[in-house]
Amino acid sequence: MSRTILFLLFLFLFLPLSFLGAQERRTVPKAPPRAEGEGPFNRLTIRGVIVIDGTGAPPVGPMDVIVEKNRIVAIRSVGVPGLPLDSTRRPRLEAGDRELDCGGMYLLPGFVDMHGHVGGVQQGTPAEYVFKLWMGHGITTIRDPGSGNGLDWMLEHKQKSARNEITAPRIKAYVVFGSGHRGPITTPDQARAWVREIASKGADGIKFFGARPDIFTAALDEAKKQGLRTACHHAQLGVARMNALQTARAGLTTMEHWYGLPEALFTERTVQDYPGEYNYSDEQHRFAEAGRLWKQAAPPGSPRWNEVMQELLALDFTIDPTFTIYEASRDLMREYRAEWHDAYTLPSLWEFFKPNRNAHGSYWFYWTTEDEVAWKENYRIWMRFVNEYKNRGGRVTTGSDAGYIYKIYGFGYIRELELLREAGFHPLEVIRSATLNGAEALGMDKEIGSIEPGKLADFVIVEENPLKNLKVLYGTGALKLNEANEPVRVGGVKYTVKDGIVFDARKLLADVRRIVREAKEAGGVIKVPGTSGIATEGEIVTKP
Repeated sequence: MSRTILFLLFLFLFLPLSFLGAQERRTVPKAPPRAEGEGPFNRLTIRGVIVIDGTGAPPVGPMDVIVEKNRIVAIRSVGVPGLPLDSTRRPRLEAGDRELDCGGMYLLPGFVDMHGHVGGVQQGTPAEYVFKLWMGHGITTIRDPGSGNGLDWMLEHKQKSARNEITAPRIKAYVVFGSGHRGPITTPDQARAWVREIASKGADGIKFFGARPDIFTAALDEAKKQGLRTACHHAQLGVARMNALQTARAGLTTMEHWYGLPEALFTERTVQDYPGEYNYSDEQHRFAEAGRLWKQAAPPGSPRWNEVMQELLALDFTIDPTFTIYEASRDLMREYRAEWHDAYTLPSLWEFFKPNRNAHGSYWFYWTTEDEVAWKENYRIWMRFVNEYKNRGGRVTTGSDAGYIYKIYGFGYIRELELLREAGFHPLEVIRSATLNGAEALGMDKEIGSIEPGKLADFVIVEENPLKNLKVLYGTGALKLNEANEPVRVGGVKYTVKDGIVFDARKLLADVRRIVREAKEAGGVIKVPGTSGIATEGEIVTKP
């Protein structure tokens, strides 16, 4: 049996069905008609905000941001900090106009999640749950790298979102390479034909895991001809033949996670140093050894490190690191006891997360201190590469990959912002990665990604300053001691604006809590993995 066939068998046998659009996808609940949001208005004036425009410029305000229908038409200074707003610059309201008083609040571009899977059957996550978690955290555009619920399903929701018939972010639909094809793709001509077919159906791009080099190269070339963008998770089963540098040379536009980068930096070997007992199908083997990979690469600052980085920069290659999705590997307890799980994680999703040999990303068969220490070192080197890449002019975007490994939608995205900060990004650089960089990577920077006249009215509005504390963007807010010496919660996105439609972000999150509460009332339970379900000494159990 050829390696190509083996690899494609891997895609169909070992990746979760939610990636590949199995027959069960028909049971994924669709998003209901939109019942939230006001607008768009003839004219919407967001009054007195401090603008963080997404370009890397410092905050400025107070400003009035003026929107007509779904477009920004003007951004006007209405005073200076510390003094009342200039009333002479107050716009005159006419029929169909709306003024939103946001004095002292912060306005940012709508966030772009570059790695946003819309759940699936295995996770038991209805579209409404996923979309409202995203929108409740200011995410107004997502790229689904796989369209795991089926391309038809995804395109239907993409179109409904574009028409604002549902409460959902704007959607870019990528398709896993080869999905829907009868049998494995075994020739470059078949690869090209498949690319043309999914382009004709309306896909925005292709998600690769790897392929035989001639097939992979042909697909990338055809994607460019068809105007499709491309992303790749360089799976270990294919990376020895095409690492991140080789796929970038062949025309790949974006790499996901970090697989493929250390392999491009190897100087003392050509393959990962796998132990003799390694079996990729055993996910603890897969992820435990992945956490030891960066140590096998050329060290920071070495000639090979610089050569690879410079060539990727010259190719205008985009890195979408998704630091957040692997964070449980370096601190498992932190992730399964995250404070939002109790109110916002569906019991079906929790069941998918817990240690399970049959569920992708649930690889906690016996996770050790040694594994976590290795992953902490892995992060240190990985973050250094990403930060240097940014410093040299490279494009780094923000993606969450939520729905796996104890990460839930929206919350995982905000955590990714914090991890970019940990990697060395200035808070303004973090926001740029979350907004303008994502828009550029999607080819949408003329429409979204920054606060500029002529662009679509996609905004995040928050009462606290996110540059001082990114935690204020979490739906659970940030903990703060008030003047009465009492701990309180501050922050949380107040308004999410998409296409000029104003959504109450807190109401969207209240809807999510209702969905979770109803699932628990129907019998769902969230408890610490490995406990009996009965609250005893040493056990922490969340009951319905």
